This record gives sequence, structure tokens and C-alpha cells, in this order.
Amino acid sequence: MRVSQFFLSTLKEAPAEAELVSHRLMLRAGLIRKLGSGLYTWMPLGLRVLRKVEAVVREEMNAAGAVELSMPAVQPAELWEETGRWAQFGPQMLKIKDRHERDFCFGPTHEEVITDIARRELRSYRQLPVNFFQIQTKFRDEIRPRFGVMRAREFLMKDAYSFHASVDDLQREYRNMYEAYSRVFTRLGLRFRAVAADTGAIGGTGSHEFHVLADSGEDAIAFCPESDYAANVELAEALAPSEPRPAPGAPMARHATPGVHSVDDVAAFLGLPASRIVKTLAVIAGDGRLVLLLLRGDHQLNEVKAGRKFSPEGGFRFATEAEIRARLGAGPGSIGPVGAAVPVVADRAVVAMGDFSCGANADGFHFAGLNFGRDLPLPDHVADLRNVVDGDPSPDGAGRLAIARGIEVGHVFQLRTKYSEAMSCQFLDEQGRSRPMEMGCYGIGVSRIVAAAIEQNHDARGILFPEALAPFRVAIVAIGYGKSEAVRGAAHALHDALEAAGVEVLLDDRDERPGVMFADMELVGIPHRITVGERGLKNGEMEYQPRRDGGVTALPAAGAAQWLLERLR
Repeated sequence: MRVSQFFLSTLKEAPAEAELVSHRLMLRAGLIRKLGSGLYTWMPLGLRVLRKVEAVVREEMNAAGAVELSMPAVQPAELWEETGRWAQFGPQMLKIKDRHERDFCFGPTHEEVITDIARRELRSYRQLPVNFFQIQTKFRDEIRPRFGVMRAREFLMKDAYSFHASVDDLQREYRNMYEAYSRVFTRLGLRFRAVAADTGAIGGTGSHEFHVLADSGEDAIAFCPESDYAANVELAEALAPSEPRPAPGAPMARHATPGVHSVDDVAAFLGLPASRIVKTLAVIAGDGRLVLLLLRGDHQLNEVKAGRKFSPEGGFRFATEAEIRARLGAGPGSIGPVGAAVPVVADRAVVAMGDFSCGANADGFHFAGLNFGRDLPLPDHVADLRNVVDGDPSPDGAGRLAIARGIEVGHVFQLRTKYSEAMSCQFLDEQGRSRPMEMGCYGIGVSRIVAAAIEQNHDARGILFPEALAPFRVAIVAIGYGKSEAVRGAAHALHDALEAAGVEVLLDDRDERPGVMFADMELVGIPHRITVGERGLKNGEMEYQPRRDGGVTALPAAGAAQWLLERLR
């Protein structure tokens, strides 16, 4: 391919609203162009990268035994009403009406549609298992689209759905998909981690997320460097301290703390570390009770864990200041468990504390020197309520946890019978009994992978695409192309030889200054560059430079194609 026959549109500067490196570089390199909020056109260069991702995903899904289909993007409301998600999914769902005023949505996901297909087409255990997949555009009306294609409203996704006669077979396919996903991200040249995760709005009984590791990642991942343990921080278990609670060493005292509310301020005022402060959060449980949650001052509440604690009553919300004052007689920042006639749930780390401080349930006062069993009773309940932190013991006992940032690019779920029961998707087993199908769900953010790869692979000059993702593997920069017949002839011969060998090659035949041509090829991230110039040809040479670790190598012009093919192999 020659640049003159292609469409290359690079920018010196990215628009001011581009926050992430990937967003800036995708705009500057001409991979995407913005149409509207969260809506992007994939330009020719970007589309080549997107298709590379799509091809690897499709190959691995086919190899894993999944069968491809294509479902409608626009879905009738009736299907979503069967599962209750028409109302539950929330404002992310773009709802539309047709000319007859019938309700539809632009599909954010396809569990209902595929379950409808299965209940119509699959009747017997003899037709199971089966795994259907598609690669299709989805739409989710993000409240604040940002970061380019990383959090766009319209995006390309691979979603797959499997149907089974037994839980054991579902788990077999879940492992199959887990392994297929690992192959996808390995082939794409990405550093990634598979982590245990919360099932969220999709539901089900178990899930794993696949994260590309990058400092800009929105998600925090806890992993053990000494083992395979990894989990989203939302799910990672914080073990109870192994050391026993220390014996009291100080008397209980009530201190006036005027204007002091935050943990840091209380710690500074009393001369204590934050780890000796108990912060008290007042929440309203699903049944209307006010409940106090106790955490160590240097720990953060994990709302997913807390929500699971209260899920039988319908979750929880944070209490208002008026509700707190009505029950405890003080405002937030001055409340605590001493004398509070409400249920108390403490994090595991709290019950191991001694000589700690907390609010005194009076504005402007805090206790110090508190100890369970002496100054106040043990909490009503003890639970894992906090986010793990760097250095916590790993739940598998293999070492200590480390925290990294990750960009979620894939997610696999064991849905079990959540959708098949709601939609009466049943099959006849070997005894002729009607049973709901077991289901799995497996998603990959195809367009998101491109941005995630750039977040992980870039430098000051631009993108550093892994070989499997690069729009072209080789760039030929022809200096003085329009003026030198020798340069044109040598560049064409090299281009044609590489193309004949199946190498994707881009010949820069523009009448531009060498610096501009070099900068563009570096910006778009092509892994290998050959420079053809009249001065080098007079010495029988061309120059090779890899995009990564790029020292320049002089090579004989006559054998340049063969030399490069050997290197590419």
C-alpha cells in the first residue's frame, strides 16, 4: 500500500478535551475522528487495527468451538420486560419508539435476545451444549462519555452465550472461554491479568474480568506476585488480622475536638496515627434500620462488599445528616459506637484494634483509649467491609498482595439460570423432564482493546503497537521519491517483494520533508521502518530502524527484502 493511495491524516496536536494518552494518540495518528459525544468514526488506519483485533478474537472463538451468528442491534421492549431489566438497566439504555409507538432499545447487551433464540430452537439435551457468539456494535448511553473509545457510547463488542444441560458442563465451557480469552490477549501482545470479579448488573454466580495492566486503568486489581491469585479490589477478600487484640494500655478519655471531623484532622488533633482511629459510617439498610459501619481510619469502605452484607434486605444507602442527628444526636464526623442504640457492623480489622479513638456522639467531642470488652461491647456483627491495600496477606496464603491499575477488556460470567428461568428457556433431559438451561456469558471489548493497547504501549514519539495489532508491519520511507528515479525504483522493488511475501507494508511516497515522514511513521506505531534515500543507494545501502529500542542498522540494498523477512520471521 502506498500513502498516496491510502488516507493518512495525522495531527501535530490533539484536541484539548483528550485526557488519556490513548485518546490523544488515536486522534493525532488519525485512527479515529469524533462525530459527537462518545461517538467516533474509525478512520482507515484505525479500522485496520480494529480488524486485527476482531480477526484474532474470531479465530480463537472458532477454535474454541463457538458458532458465529448476528443478532439485531434494535431489540423489542417485551423481551427485556420478561427479565425485569427494562426498568432495572437504567438510563444507560437508549430507548426508542417506532412509528407505531412500540418500545424498543438499541441493544447494550444481548442476553434476552439470545435466550429467546435458544427457547425457540433448542428443545432437547441432544442439542446441548452450544455456544453462540457475535461481533457487533453496542450502545450504552454513558452519563459522561470520556477517554475516547475507552468509554464511548457506541462500541464494538464480541459477546458470546452458551447453553448447557448441567452445571458441570457450564463450568467446563467457562474454563474453555477463560483459556480462549487468555490466548486472545497473549496473541495480541498485551500484558494482562484475569481477576475474580463481581457479577454486577449482568448477574449470575461467578465471573472473571480480564484487565490490561496500565497506570491509567480505572480499576484497581489486587494480585499476589508469588501465586496466581488476582481479584478486582471490589471482590478481593481482606483477611482478619492474625495478631490477637492487644490488651488495653490507656484509660478511656473524652476529648473536646471543636471543628474536627475528618480522620486526618482527628488523628492530628489527638496525636494518633490514622490506623488508631475508627471511622463510623451511618447507613440505612433495606428494611429502614439505621446501622453503623466501623472501619479503621486508614481503610476505605468497599461498597460492593457492604451491599452484599445487606442484600437480603435490599442493599443500603448512606444516611442523611438529619437521619443521623435524629438517632445519634450528633452530625457525621462526631458519631461512634459508644452508647449507640443501633446495630453495629465492624470490619474485621476494627475488632483487632486497641486504645482507639472514635466520635463520642456529641458534636465536637471524640473518645480516645477505647477498647472492646472494657469500654464498649463487641459489635453486633463482624464482616469484611474494606478494600484491600498493598501488603495485605493474600487470601490464598501464598504471600502479600500488590495493587495495580487495569483496564477491563473482557469479562466471563456463569449466568446459571437467571435468564432461562425468567424467560422459560427449557429443554427436555434424558428422562423427558423439562428443565431450565444453564447459561454462560462471555464478552470482549473489541474497540476498547485498541485504546488499552496504546495505554500500555507508547512513548514520547507516539504509539508502539505490538506486531499483531499494527496497521502495517513495515513502513518504507522514500526520501526524495518525486525527484529520484533510483529511490522510486528501489522503494517499489522492496515494497513489491515484501507484499508478495504476505507482509503488510506502507510505502510513504509523499513529497514531504524526511522529518515529517519519520515523525508520522513513528506516531502511527508501525513496528519496522526501512529508509530508502539517494545517498544510501549510492553506497548500496538502505537503513533499518525498529520502532522499539530503535538503533539504526545499515543493510545492503540488494538483500534488504530477504534480510527483513528473516527478521520478521
